[in-house]
Amino acid sequence: MKNILSKISFAALVLIAFSSCKNESTDKSEEFAVNEIVQPEFTEIESVTETKGYTIGDEATDFKLKDVNGKMVSLSDYPDAKGFIVIFTCNTCPFAVASEERIVALDQEFAPKGYPVIAINPNNPAVQPDDTYELMQQKAKNAGFTFPYLYDESQSIYAEYGATKTPHVYLLQKEDGKNIVKYIGAIDDNVRNAAEVKDRFLANAVNELLAGKEVSVKETKAIGCSVKQ
Repeated sequence: MKNILSKISFAALVLIAFSSCKNESTDKSEEFAVNEIVQPEFTEIESVTETKGYTIGDEATDFKLKDVNGKMVSLSDYPDAKGFIVIFTCNTCPFAVASEERIVALDQEFAPKGYPVIAINPNNPAVQPDDTYELMQQKAKNAGFTFPYLYDESQSIYAEYGATKTPHVYLLQKEDGKNIVKYIGAIDDNVRNAAEVKDRFLANAVNELLAGKEVSVKETKAIGCSVKQ
C-alpha cells in the first residue's frame, strides 16, 4: 500500500512541476509579446533591409522625379554628362544639414567637368513631417542649392539604389550609354565637421574617373540619419 501511495505522490509532484513550467513558459511568451508591442524601435532603423540595392559595377536605371521647381528631371536630361553624383539627402537630418555647403561645392566643382550633383529626398513626410515637398522648396532656396533637389514621392528610387542614410552617395559613370556605379558611401571622412575633413572620398573618386583611372576606394560607410519610412 505504501508503495502505491508513494507512486501516486510522485506522479502528482511531476504533474505539478510540469504545470508550473508550462505556465512559466507561457508567462514569458506573453511578456515578450507585450514588450514587442509597447517597445517598438522607431529611431535610426535601417529602412531598406529587404533591398540590397546597387553594388559597384551595377547599371543604375534612369528615373523621373519632380524637382523643387516643379520640373520632372531624369538622368537622360543630361546628354553631355560624363556621369552623376547622386546624393540621397533630406531637409532636417543634422548630418544632411552639415553636408549642404559641401554638396553645393561638389556641384560647383564637378558639374562643369561633367559630373553634376543630383540630390534626392527619400523620406516619407507621413513619417517625417519636415520633409514635405513644400519644405524641400524652402530648403533649396535657403541653402542655395545649385542642383536639382528631387522628391522621391513613391519612395521607390532610394530602395532601388539601396540607400539607407541621409546623406548617402552613389557615383555613376556613363559607359556605352549605361550609368555604371563606381562609388558608394560617404562624401568624406567627417560628416559632422567640414573643417576637419582629411579624406574627400567622393571628390577623390570623381577625380580618378576624370583622369581615366579606376576608383581606388570604391566603398565607404555612409554616416547619417536612417531613411524615414
